[in-house]
Amino acid sequence: MAPLSPKFRIIIPARYGATRLPGKPLLTIEGKPLIQMVFEQASRTAATEILVATDDERIAAACRGFGAPVVMTRADHPSGSDRLAEVIRHLGWPGDTLVVNLQGDEPCMPPALVDQVAASLAAHPGVGMATLAYPITDAKTLFDPQVVKVVTDARGRALYFSRAPIPWHREAFAGGQPCLPAGVTYLRHIGLYAYRAEFLQRYVAWPPAPPERAESLEQLRVLWQGGAIQVDIAAQVPGPGVDTAADLQRVRDFLGLG
Repeated sequence: MAPLSPKFRIIIPARYGATRLPGKPLLTIEGKPLIQMVFEQASRTAATEILVATDDERIAAACRGFGAPVVMTRADHPSGSDRLAEVIRHLGWPGDTLVVNLQGDEPCMPPALVDQVAASLAAHPGVGMATLAYPITDAKTLFDPQVVKVVTDARGRALYFSRAPIPWHREAFAGGQPCLPAGVTYLRHIGLYAYRAEFLQRYVAWPPAPPERAESLEQLRVLWQGGAIQVDIAAQVPGPGVDTAADLQRVRDFLGLG
């Protein structure tokens, strides 16, 4: 049984130079920067500490303006995980610290899911990393390469993540037309992670793995190295994240802002 409120911390990685949407954390919805919306969601969780990790003084200044603690990091990190690892080293957090990586472009991530992923990791002491997924209900989503799918084993541990429809249904997909086969549960991965601090340090020290490079999915590095990722079924479906300018309107619609 998972503890109801395990002690955990949240780090929100945020960078200014996003390829598809530069300055993303400072883009506003109804006058509020995305990074503030994410921080406010984080503040509704059971986390004992919340930090924003950034390499950009513009983001840092905005965060200080609405009261968010900030840790400045190097500018050359290839991923948010690397940024988290630097913060943990800098602050000297113990190896058994539970840390949730809440992306700075997820203003609609339900606080309950943040608590859930932390509780999942706490409930599996032999695992260094946990994440969430939820069932796919339509063929378009299943075949969308922008949607990451995951297959798990009987214990709920990840077997593989892919942009392709997995598991591949030999008979149903033989005709070449997208469909959602009956009797198979397809899972959509949610990009929300909890780590044990010592595991995260090992994770970012590993070199990129061949499947990771092919799929552009950094979590595959863990599976390549023989590590375990616990995957729980999300208690609710999260709202939209922001990768493109069009996503801003999707967030407005989700929040009922028009």
